Amino acid sequence: MKRESVTQVASPAPSPSTGPPSGDGAEVAMTHRQVLEALSGLLLAMFVAMLSSTVVTNALPRIVADLDGTQTGYTWVVVATLLAMTATTPVWGKLADLFSKKMLVQLALVIFAIGSLIAALAPSMEILIGARVVQGLGVGGLTALVQVVIASMITPRERGRYSGYIGAVFALATVSGPLIGGLIVDSPLGWRGTFFVGLPFAVVAFVLLQKTLHLPLVKREVHIDYTGATLIVAGVSLLLVWVSLAGNQFDWVSVTSALLVVAGLLVVAAAVYVEARVAVEPVVPLRLFRDRTIALATTASVLIGVAMFGSTVYLSQYFQTARGMSPTAAGLMSIAMVGGLLVSSIVSGRRITTTGLWKRWLVSGMTLTVLGLGLLGTIDDTTDLRVVGLFMAVLGVGLGATMQNLVLAVQNNVPLSELGAASSVVAFFRSLGGSVGVSVLGALLSTQVATKVTAGLSDLGIEEAGHSSHEIPDLDALPAPVRAVFEQAFGESFGHIFLVATPLALLALVCVVAIREVPLRTTHDVVPVAPADSAPEATADLVEDAEVREAGGTATLPPR
Repeated sequence: MKRESVTQVASPAPSPSTGPPSGDGAEVAMTHRQVLEALSGLLLAMFVAMLSSTVVTNALPRIVADLDGTQTGYTWVVVATLLAMTATTPVWGKLADLFSKKMLVQLALVIFAIGSLIAALAPSMEILIGARVVQGLGVGGLTALVQVVIASMITPRERGRYSGYIGAVFALATVSGPLIGGLIVDSPLGWRGTFFVGLPFAVVAFVLLQKTLHLPLVKREVHIDYTGATLIVAGVSLLLVWVSLAGNQFDWVSVTSALLVVAGLLVVAAAVYVEARVAVEPVVPLRLFRDRTIALATTASVLIGVAMFGSTVYLSQYFQTARGMSPTAAGLMSIAMVGGLLVSSIVSGRRITTTGLWKRWLVSGMTLTVLGLGLLGTIDDTTDLRVVGLFMAVLGVGLGATMQNLVLAVQNNVPLSELGAASSVVAFFRSLGGSVGVSVLGALLSTQVATKVTAGLSDLGIEEAGHSSHEIPDLDALPAPVRAVFEQAFGESFGHIFLVATPLALLALVCVVAIREVPLRTTHDVVPVAPADSAPEATADLVEDAEVREAGGTATLPPR
């Protein structure tokens, strides 16, 4: 598609008054108060999206026991939402270029509310998983659109200041979610109440967005890549089904495994072909990966998704199944990790705004993430809880300095016209990493627990019948010797899955170190930076274009 020229009035220095572009290309002045008012509804919408995952986390063991589920079912209650969110995030980003962003965020809230109602009334694991897919459609919209709207309102240099608020909302949802969920599960409402709790927040967010968010509607011709999105989710789903069920429903080396793997790879290959050759505006624009920062940040996002979702999903199960805690007590344990995340996200965001430099925070954050996962890889059912809390705090500090700043680095490297696509691509691959990570780590956990439980029950002279090694039992209903077998099996297995995630985080650290730091710009739009091996003439043209832009003129971005 032909690139249109972009008119940009550059601001001389970072200022909270920098606002979104108006319909004619000039920037609209917004005071700090106006920005905060507009952010109120957006941050509450983000809170709703995050709460949907965290509030259910401590309820999952009770849900699975009540609906006669298995470890595979436990995994897919999480993966279903992540997969739907992953597949739809880029589509929401494309729609944001065509329709009102405020209307789309409100639509995502409505879809989320419908999914929550279905989940709350679900009579079986199958219907619950389907409802979680509907929730994921809404969460995908909220995840993508909130980032795009915030990026269109605030320049990259100032965005570091406001990323602290995003980190605070993430921390609040992560802390309050398990606590609220645990209290609800232990109350007469039971686990079904955890799906109702987000509805009031969604209604308030809807009203706040209507009153406070006012953005100009700038339309352009958009071609939504439905074929690419369908192929991507189909291919990934087939591979995730294989990983989740292999070793339980069928052998790893079997005809069924071979068929699922071959089919999954063929569909993924077809998706790559469509994205590269057929789609006018692909869901995942492969040309974006020519940019070194985007390529490395996206790779790191996939790997971080494994660490982030794996730690939040399975740590709660660890406290309940390996340590015999109630859902409320398990929620209280999450304070250690989220406290570290809250502090590091706020501190790093403010320092980045002050200095305009961000790479040091990414490198140090990923280093701590690797360290935290490695330390958690040593836990079992006998580890002192204070030590476990310390390890969680280290992981939280690392994630807090990494997640939002990776998105910021990518947004700083793309022009305003590609902001939605670039932001949604990072979110897409982070969610994809989370989906794959939760599924793979869940399959590993199920296999290891099954092996250890079978051996433990055999040592006690107990037949496995009545205590299926792949099921998650109600520990309170088991005899003390049998309960000890399950707690030890779960405790040792959880340590192993964190050890598996550690090398992936180490690879993410390598990617972050290799990213070239570009100081955060103080305007919304960007002039592409010439590659190091480009011709001197091309570099001179870009410099001249940048000088025109700084003078307040019109800079025409070259087609890619």
